[in-house]
Amino acid sequence: MALLLFPDGEAFATGAMRYDYAPATSSETTNRIILTIAVETVITEAVVDTGAPYPIITPRIARLAGLSQMTPLERITMLVRGMRLEGSVIRLNITLIADEGEDQDVAATAFIPDVEEYWGNFPSFIGQIGFLERICFAVNPSNNTFYFGQLP
Repeated sequence: MALLLFPDGEAFATGAMRYDYAPATSSETTNRIILTIAVETVITEAVVDTGAPYPIITPRIARLAGLSQMTPLERITMLVRGMRLEGSVIRLNITLIADEGEDQDVAATAFIPDVEEYWGNFPSFIGQIGFLERICFAVNPSNNTFYFGQLP
């Protein structure tokens, strides 16, 4: 892997990681980009979803990371994968774990559904608002590499 540069030679990407290209759940057939991330200190997988309004952290991962104790920024209802889910919007740290270059911590705004049993076997998601909009990123499908860096 080689890290990416802007035309002026400044780093576009300061880190790169391999991603899995596979269905998000065992019942799906469409492949998705799946990254290994750290939610606070808990390592988990998350699906990149540029259509998701927020990162969505599974209730189990939120509980393991101690996020359920945090005061929410707001309480909302979101339509997620055909389900109306009540939950909390919170601020938290999500780390992109580099295989090459530097890890990147992102101060994210994420949604955590209240009820775990409705979530089922869905993974966490990384959404555009509250996460991807806060970094530079690129995807190279020829070698399954996700590049990331600070916004200029």
